[in-house]
Amino acid sequence: MKNLKREVLIFLALFIILALVVHVDAWISHPLEHLAALPSSDFGPLHPLFFSFGAYLALLIVRLFARMVRRILSKGS
Repeated sequence: MKNLKREVLIFLALFIILALVVHVDAWISHPLEHLAALPSSDFGPLHPLFFSFGAYLALLIVRLFARMVRRILSKGS
C-alpha cells in the first residue's frame, strides 16, 4: 500500500507540474476560462490525464532501468 501511495503521488505531481509548465500563461492570465474550455479541447477533455500517464510511463521505464543497473552493479562487487 505504501508503494501505491508513492506512485499515486508521483503521478499527481507529474500531472500538476505538466499542467503548470505547459499552460503557464493560461493559468496566470485566465485560469477559470482555461478550465472551462477543457471539454472543448482539440485533444478531448481527458487529454491532461493521457499526457500525464505517458510521462509517468516514461519516468517509470527510466526508474526500472536504473533499478536494474543498480542491482547488476551491486552483484558485481
